[in-house]
Amino acid sequence: MDVDVPSLFRLLGDEARLRMLRLLDAERLNVSELTGILGIAQSGVSRHLGLLKEAGLLVEDREGGFSYYRIAPSVREGQNGFGPLWPLLHAQFESAAHTTVGRADNARLAEVRRLRQENFDAHGGPDTNERQLVPGRSWAAWSRALGHLLPRVRVADLGCGEGYLTLEASRWASTVIAVDRSKSVLDRARALAARRKVSNVVWKKGDLEKLPLEDASVDVALLSQALHHADDPAAALNEAVRILVPGGRLLLLDLREHEEKWVHERLGDRWAGFSDDKLKELLAVAGLDEIRLNVGARRTGDPFTVLIASGVKPIDAGNHAKRKQR
Repeated sequence: MDVDVPSLFRLLGDEARLRMLRLLDAERLNVSELTGILGIAQSGVSRHLGLLKEAGLLVEDREGGFSYYRIAPSVREGQNGFGPLWPLLHAQFESAAHTTVGRADNARLAEVRRLRQENFDAHGGPDTNERQLVPGRSWAAWSRALGHLLPRVRVADLGCGEGYLTLEASRWASTVIAVDRSKSVLDRARALAARRKVSNVVWKKGDLEKLPLEDASVDVALLSQALHHADDPAAALNEAVRILVPGGRLLLLDLREHEEKWVHERLGDRWAGFSDDKLKELLAVAGLDEIRLNVGARRTGDPFTVLIASGVKPIDAGNHAKRKQR
């Protein structure tokens, strides 16, 4: 196939297509994965993929009900008139990796890889050709299995978003009270719960710093990737402790302090994560005992590390507060 150079240059003049090619140089991806990374409508992603495939830049593999796209071998090997193209593209990819958009794409690609690893793991030798896929090995399934060991407690999911963790907790909790400040997000969460026929969730609109719950009304308070969105993290943790019964537990997942400034604009993060010491300090000042903190997830090349922290509200919360003031 001879390359139509003017048409190819026009095709590569689109930023979205260049982003797509850079991602597909790093990983074979399907339409849904590319849609999530790029933030472009699925119809647009499919159209771009069709044009790139038609130009001979991509090939499509069908596997497990999905179509996966990757850079065509002829492009990498400089065949069919693509000889000068690949070094130019690769240089552009390396340059783009250090931009705000490129760093954001890399972080979302890392999340796609993490989800793949957690939902369909592999084991075997270090050579990929020796690795054996294991159907059914799923961290989601193990988290649900561990729920069988827990008592039927009252749970508050604070900053619940679209309710995915809420619905997981509803499998083992007696009741889950899900709180978020966005009405539209709560509406989507309610609709998801209705589709899954979940009936033990109460949805409430409210801010983390002023929760619409009574004192000592829940046994467990969950804050999953919510604290870095709070206007005042200390106030949010004080509220979470307020609604816990004496002896109740707070469980928190959040990001370790990082330097990815793009998350402020693109994801609305108020805080660039928290250092280990700062998170422990916030939990202690909020009045928790038995504070524990460890790394929940960290992958080589991923700019984000997930921290897991927990603490227990003292049985004698009043005396504990007085001791803190001394």
